[in-house]
Amino acid sequence: MASSILTRARRWSAAAGRWLTAAVPQGRIAAFRTLVYLFVAADLVIFTPWIRHHGDTGAALYQPLFIGRLLPLPTPTPLLVDTIFWALLAFSLVAATGRAPRALGWPIFLLYFEWMIIAMSCGKVDHDRFAFLIALAVLPTAGRARHGDATRTEAGGWALRVTQIAVVCTYFLAAWAKLRFGGLEWLTGSVLARAIIRRGTELADLIAQVPYLLIVAQFGIIAFELLSPAVFLVSERWRRVLVAFFYSFHLVTVSTITISFAPHLVAMASFLSLERIRPIHWLRRAARSPTRGSGAERLTLL
Repeated sequence: MASSILTRARRWSAAAGRWLTAAVPQGRIAAFRTLVYLFVAADLVIFTPWIRHHGDTGAALYQPLFIGRLLPLPTPTPLLVDTIFWALLAFSLVAATGRAPRALGWPIFLLYFEWMIIAMSCGKVDHDRFAFLIALAVLPTAGRARHGDATRTEAGGWALRVTQIAVVCTYFLAAWAKLRFGGLEWLTGSVLARAIIRRGTELADLIAQVPYLLIVAQFGIIAFELLSPAVFLVSERWRRVLVAFFYSFHLVTVSTITISFAPHLVAMASFLSLERIRPIHWLRRAARSPTRGSGAERLTLL
């Protein structure tokens, strides 16, 4: 009996290992890495430039998160915040080219992690950053990868799988938090109505006029988040459908209550076949095209 249980445990462990490290094309890793690091740069200058002001708040408003108290991390100062900003911006732009994936990847993760602690220690904690932080943490382990390379890599597969798990955990744990703190009343309350009053768009105002639609939407949100792990249980074809639904959910969210979840959407690209994206190849082909065209024109004129 004991040997049978041990044998089954070994089989399950081996199956889990194969699932976690399912090989993917290196081109997918290269494209995902470029996307992630370009978003880091965009996040600094477009989405969260307000974090730079936290260096001026001082200790009065800075209440570090648990990890900030545990390490402990320094209280933000203008010098510290500016140093992190410029270092992150420079490192991420270079890393987006695929150079030095480990030498640049680890510092980027640590610096962005501190950037988020500075951001979230002066107010609410945004859960749309979780999967993106996990992506930054695991990308250095994937090693070198070139755009368009069809060679398969288990290390890269592990990095993408862990990111995918973090994406799904973001949804599932969000539902758990809603029910934990809001109870079943979250389903039948005025959560979405309050969100529309605070930050709704004209589209949201139209939707809010439909009787009981917001209540139905709240039930739908909880159901969607609780069932999100199903994305790992379906075939590849249906997985694409579910991921498309995930993206459409956020499209509706940003178009109604202006919440974008941009970093989460970037992390969710770990589900996509990004190896088809070959920016370097496209740039080289674009650079050669004018030359070929001008040569053809000269031949025509002759």
